Amino acid sequence: MSTAIVVWYNAVMENLNLENFEEKTANGVAVVDFWASWCGPCRMLAPVMEELEKKHPEVAFYKVNVDEESDLAAAFGVQSIPAVFRLDGGKAVARHVGYADIATVERALGL
Repeated sequence: MSTAIVVWYNAVMENLNLENFEEKTANGVAVVDFWASWCGPCRMLAPVMEELEKKHPEVAFYKVNVDEESDLAAAFGVQSIPAVFRLDGGKAVARHVGYADIATVERALGL
C-alpha cells in the first residue's frame, strides 16, 4: 500500500456515514467515492479523484469506506469498488465503477 496516497485520500475528501450522508449530499452536486483501504484500484483512483476535486471546486467530493459503512454501500447497490457516484440534490444521476483516467471518470459523471 502506498502510504502517500492513503494519507492524501484520508486528509482531503470528507468521510461520509449513515448519519451525515443525507445532510451532506442533499443540496447541489456531490461526487461520492465508495472505496476500501485494501482495494488496489481504489488506491490507483485516488490521484484521479484529487485532480477532479481541484478541477471542479463547485462540486462537493466525499468518500465512503465500504468496510465501515456496508449499509450505505448496500443502499447504493455497490458490489464492486471503486464505485463513484454523482448526486444532484441527493439523487444518484450517474456512476462509474472501477479504475479509469480522469477524462473517463469526468465523462461518466457528466462533470
